[in-house]
Amino acid sequence: MAVHAVCSVHHLGTVAVLEQLAGAVAERVVNPVSAGCCGFAGDRGWLHPELPAAALRPEVAELAGQEHDAYVSSNRTCEIGLTRESGHPYRSVVHLLEEATREQVPPVGSST
Repeated sequence: MAVHAVCSVHHLGTVAVLEQLAGAVAERVVNPVSAGCCGFAGDRGWLHPELPAAALRPEVAELAGQEHDAYVSSNRTCEIGLTRESGHPYRSVVHLLEEATREQVPPVGSST
């Protein structure tokens, strides 16, 4: 699984936590060394697509030629920019965790 830690995850110092979450459902987690700010900056990436294109260029190059079963992040606009620039479907790590545990965790209020 390829993981993109967003700016807030870096600022909070919780990159390792994101990697642990991803590792809960993946055999191997790759967090590119060049991953940093996605450049989307709220709505700026919609208005100026060259910002995420430039910001993500090193990360996309680092992951080039690699195939992963999943590509995740923790911010929707970053996921949009990453998908657009890399051609890989980035999605929320939370959604992936939910899918992976859907069959294994009884619903709240169940009698198990």
